Amino acid sequence: MPEIESTEQPVTRRPWLVLAIMCVGFFMSLLDGSIVNVAIPTLIHGIDASYDQVLWVIDGYLLVFSVLLITTGRLGDIFGYRRLYVIGISTFTIASAMCGLADSSPQLLAARLLQGLGGALLFPQVISSILTIFPPRLRGRAFGLFGSIVGFAPIVGPVIGGFLLAHLNWRWIFFINVPIGMITAVLALTFAPPMRAGRQHRLDLVGVALATAGLSGIVFGLIEGERYGWGTISGPISIASVIVAGVASLAMFVLWQHRQQDGPLMPLALFGARNFAVGNWVGFVFQLGMIGIMFVVVLYLQMARGYSALETGLVVLPSAVLTAVGSAYAGRLSDRFGGKYILTAGLTLLAVGLLVLVAMAGPAGGAWSLQPGLTIIGIAGGATFVPLLQATMDGVDPRLAGAASGVSSTTRQIGGVLGTAVLGVLLSARLSSTLRDEAEKRAGQLPENLRARFIDDSAAAAHNYSPPTPPGGLGPATRSLYERVTADTFATGFVHAMQTTLVMCAVVLVVAVLSCLLFSPRKEPATEPAQQLT
Repeated sequence: MPEIESTEQPVTRRPWLVLAIMCVGFFMSLLDGSIVNVAIPTLIHGIDASYDQVLWVIDGYLLVFSVLLITTGRLGDIFGYRRLYVIGISTFTIASAMCGLADSSPQLLAARLLQGLGGALLFPQVISSILTIFPPRLRGRAFGLFGSIVGFAPIVGPVIGGFLLAHLNWRWIFFINVPIGMITAVLALTFAPPMRAGRQHRLDLVGVALATAGLSGIVFGLIEGERYGWGTISGPISIASVIVAGVASLAMFVLWQHRQQDGPLMPLALFGARNFAVGNWVGFVFQLGMIGIMFVVVLYLQMARGYSALETGLVVLPSAVLTAVGSAYAGRLSDRFGGKYILTAGLTLLAVGLLVLVAMAGPAGGAWSLQPGLTIIGIAGGATFVPLLQATMDGVDPRLAGAASGVSSTTRQIGGVLGTAVLGVLLSARLSSTLRDEAEKRAGQLPENLRARFIDDSAAAAHNYSPPTPPGGLGPATRSLYERVTADTFATGFVHAMQTTLVMCAVVLVVAVLSCLLFSPRKEPATEPAQQLT
């Protein structure tokens, strides 16, 4: 490893203020990952876009954000965490204004891609800053604030989005970021110290190219796989070939990193720390199982029970609040007892909450039937992310904080994207089966000439997660009967499919629980290492 020039200085006197400022930008980037979802119908009409174009407005942000985290994390090590954060929040703010001013889907997509770049630039710098400005005994509490936002932002996004759409228009979903981003950038420049791990004069450009190409292929394939039926995209190019090419590029990236002695993009020495290697695996599995919970619950409330996006957000909001509050306390407990034990307890409780959700959900149920399970999940969520971060980062060389942050964030993102893809396939396949079974049971309630079509349409409804529409030419009484039978069939079939899916998520989380046993025992630091602020 090359010698790193640094100047040893005292820890900043206002670490909590600095963290709060940086978490504002972090909150904005997470919020925009979910808030746009509620505006899909409005965007289709507002900018005259197709459904696929609007989906790319959502997926494009996630794609750019996910594939650049390793690179932007390392850039923070080289050029300074505050500098990268300010560049990121400024880019994100400018892109938000461009999104609000867009008049066509290509303009909006370009602005969203720029937003993804801004989010990727600022995201790893928050974790790196925690490792830099906080001594080990306070890092759990600092990660607690960070974890509160991780749990809260994705849930509150639909609530804020629903409110803005009801009282203003879709452009304000983006415009609201502009004043907040400007103020945050000024505050960061005013109060945050110019944090840096050291001065390294070389960026591994080959590594950047290989990592970006590899992650792009994998993330693109997983995001777009279901849309293309996991088959051909165009000509000889298929989803499978894109993913395989991505995996091959990542394999070449690892080999290239092994040969680099002068400032590799992803120092393989990171994985020499047992807890970092185990933590990345646990984070991947955790995100793989966790991502399905709210995805399925939201679909159930909106598609099977007919809740609006705003109503759905309000139903799951208490769980998010519990996660946010619990994260703060989990950080303190992790400081006292070690992240490994709190994480194990949290993951176990999370699996239990899923099983309670499975037992309580029913075709005729609604918000109240979900609350016991969601309450347990909310409490458990607060005891997972923060201890996971602390256990993963335990023992990481502060000089490699940015690289470690980028790698761990990317690993969790890939786990989440893979979880969404696998979940979509599992839920759709199971839903097609359960809907056909339920339709065959209820078809006798309809006139004989409608029964065959009713069964076929019900099974086909699994592809878009919504009940089929009645055929034309029906009288009022027959149409009403058809709609009622269809709604009952879809609700019952969806609940059965949801139960199977959530049980599988619980099984994945049990794997994560068992993997926690691989963490090394906690060691109390004899002294607190000096922080690097140059």
